[in-house]
Amino acid sequence: MTGEHFEMLKAHDRARHGRSLNTIVDFTLQGTADPYVAGLYYTRIELGTPPRPFYVQIDTGSDILWVNCKPCNACPLTSGLGVALNFFDPRGSSTASPLSCIDSKCVSSNQISESVCTTDRYCGYSFEYGDGSGTLGYYVSDEFDYNQYVNQYVTNNASAKITFGCSYNQSGDLTKPDRAVDGIFGFGQNDLSVVSQLNSQGLAPKIFSHCLEGADPGGGILVLGEITEPGMVYTPIVPSQPHYNLNLQGIAVNGQQLSIDPQVFATTNTRGTIIDCGTTLAYLAEEAYEPFVNTIIAAVSQSTQPFMLKGNPCFLTVHSIDEIFPSVTLYFEGAPMDLKPKDYLIQQLSPDSSPVWCIGWQKSGQQATDSSKMTILGDLVLKDKVFVYDLENQRIGWTSFDCSSTVNVSTDSGESKSFDTAKLNNNGSPPSRTLKELAINLCYCFLFLMSSIL
Repeated sequence: MTGEHFEMLKAHDRARHGRSLNTIVDFTLQGTADPYVAGLYYTRIELGTPPRPFYVQIDTGSDILWVNCKPCNACPLTSGLGVALNFFDPRGSSTASPLSCIDSKCVSSNQISESVCTTDRYCGYSFEYGDGSGTLGYYVSDEFDYNQYVNQYVTNNASAKITFGCSYNQSGDLTKPDRAVDGIFGFGQNDLSVVSQLNSQGLAPKIFSHCLEGADPGGGILVLGEITEPGMVYTPIVPSQPHYNLNLQGIAVNGQQLSIDPQVFATTNTRGTIIDCGTTLAYLAEEAYEPFVNTIIAAVSQSTQPFMLKGNPCFLTVHSIDEIFPSVTLYFEGAPMDLKPKDYLIQQLSPDSSPVWCIGWQKSGQQATDSSKMTILGDLVLKDKVFVYDLENQRIGWTSFDCSSTVNVSTDSGESKSFDTAKLNNNGSPPSRTLKELAINLCYCFLFLMSSIL
C-alpha cells in the first residue's frame, strides 16, 4: 500500500468516525403532551465508560444535562413511564472526572445556577424549576455516546467528552415515581449545554430542531441540525435572556384580534413569552387569560355551555372539536403561529365516560409564585409542529407537521437527508437491518476498500 493510498483510507475513516458536520446527531423521543399519560417527552442517552443508558426529559427551558447519581437522596427508584431507572456512578466509569471549583467551566456555571464548592472541592450546583422542584449535585466530565446518522439506516458510533450534572438530592415533583426519568436534558444557550459543548468541539452545528408527536402513542424526534420543511416561518430570539424569549405581539381568535395591550407580552425582568418544551401546558399572563377564555366560550355558546372542572372551563360535546371550537393565531414578530383546538384543549372523561374538553391554557402564577406575568408555551402548543432553534442566527422557526412521518434535515454542506421517525426504535437506535441489507453494506465497504488500495 502506498503512502497516498494510506492517507486516503485515513481520510475515509475520519469522515466516517466523526468530526464531520455532514452527519446528523439524532435523539428519538418517547412520551406525549397529554398530562394524563405522560406530560413530557424524553430520550435515551449513554454516559461513561463502559457506557450506561439513561432516560432524560428534553427541556428547552434549562441549560445543562444532569442525571441522578449514586448515592441519591429522595430519588425515585421506579417509573410509571415503564422505563428502568439508572444511577450514574462516577467511580464505576473509567473516564469520569469531577469538575473542580477552579475550573473555568465552573465559573461559567454561575450564570445558570447557584454554584457552590462541595467539601471535596468539586463544582456543585443547585437548580430550582418553575414548578418548585429542585436538584442538588456536582459537575462531572465523561464520555457522551451518540449516533451520527448518514441516512435512516446507516449510523456511525461516536462519543465526546462533555460536562454534565451528577445529582445526589431531589425535591418536589422530581421525587415522584409516576413520571420519573433519570434526569433532564437541557437545550438552552449557555456554554454548558450539550449543544454548545458539541458545537465548540466541531461535532455539531449551532442549531437544533424537534418535532413532538401529539397523537397516541406520542414520541417524535430531536436532531442537532436543521429540519427543513415547507412553510417554515421565523422570528428573532429576544437577546440577552436566560430562556428562549420571543416577541409575542397579539392573539386572534377566528381571525379577530383580542383587545390585549401588547406590553402584556413584552420582555422585561418580570414579563415575556417563553418557548419551553420542558413545560407540559401553556400559561398566559393574567391580563391575557380572561380575554382569551371569554372569547373561546362566546365562540362556542351556540353549541355547548361551559362548566368548571378542577378550576378549568370545560365543555361536554359529542361533535368534533374542529367543527365547533375556533382557530387561534399567535402573532409573533414577523411570524404567525396558527393553532387548532387541540393546541389549547385537553380531553378528559366524565363519570359517565362522555368526552369532556377543557381549556388547557392556564393563568400564569399557577405554576410558580413569581411567574404571574409570564406567558409560557409548553408541549400542548409545541406538539405537531417542527421547531427549529437557529442559535447561530438567533431565531426560532416553526411549521405545522405530522411528526410521525419523514422529516428532512439539512447538513452544513447543504445536503438534505430524510429520517422516518416511525421507523426508529424506541431506544433511539436505528432499526435492525435485514441480512440482505447487511450483505449489501458489507459488499459496499469491501468494494470501497479495494478501490482505495488498487
